[in-house]
Parts: sequence; structure tokens; C-alpha cells
Amino acid sequence: MTRKQRRLILIGAGLGVLALAAGLILSALNDTIVFFRTPTEVAQKQVTPGARLRLGGLVETGSVVKAGTLTTFSITDGNAAVKVAYQGILPDLFREGQGVVAEGVLQPDGQFKADSVLAKHDEKYMPREVADALKQQGLWKDGAPAPGAASPSTRQPGS
Repeated sequence: MTRKQRRLILIGAGLGVLALAAGLILSALNDTIVFFRTPTEVAQKQVTPGARLRLGGLVETGSVVKAGTLTTFSITDGNAAVKVAYQGILPDLFREGQGVVAEGVLQPDGQFKADSVLAKHDEKYMPREVADALKQQGLWKDGAPAPGAASPSTRQPGS
């Protein structure tokens, strides 16, 4: 065997090992990839039952039913709603009308069985202690500054 042939065999074997490693990595990632869907996409049957996904939207008002640690509620995006069942302790920010992302599996009957629920907040989030202090001073009312109170961005320096 010449040097050129040995080099070609070595390069071919190296490329084969790299292709095998890439194939193993991609097959492992395939099991952990979770796609984000909206209730409208789920209602339009764009998701196959048994598929693992993240479902995002708002908790529909009047849909939360708690029975011990089992909670059922509906997630809506304004066009469609999907019933969700979750067994466990919900996050503190979870409430009706609040944004949530639930991760789990879509059941054949159309109900979503979540194994984790994340409550979202908007960019105007303020820690509870700060909001309570502002409420006591009359500067905070239902998540917004009280009427007539200057917001921190419009307040003049020294006022």
C-alpha cells in the first residue's frame, strides 16, 4: 500500500467517524426538541396527538378549576382555546388573564396534559414589596400609577 492510499483511507475513516458522531447528536436532539404552538395552531389540527410541545397564550377567564394539586384551565390566544390539565404546584404568577407557557403532550381527545407551567409577566413587572410600598403611599393602583401621580419617567429631577 502506498502512502497516498493510506492517507486516503485515514481521511475516509475520519470523515466516517465525524458523520457517525453528527448522526448520533442529531438523533439525540430530535428527542429533546420542543416546538412552541398557539391554541389556534392546535385547533386547526396542525399538531399531531402525542407530540411534545409548548403551548402559549393567556389563561382564559373563568376556566381555572382546582382539585387538590390537579388544575384544569384553558389557554387562549383570542381565536381558539385549548383545555389544559396540570398535576402539581402552579407558579405564584399564575392567574386568569395572565400569560402562560405550558409544556407537555397533546392527548388524542384534544386536551393538553402539561408537565410544567411557566407564568409570564410583562416588561412592567415590579417586585411585590415595591408595589406594596407604592400602594401604601397612594402612588400605585391596580398595577399602574394612581391618577394624578407622576410616573418615574415623567417626574422632574428633585421632585
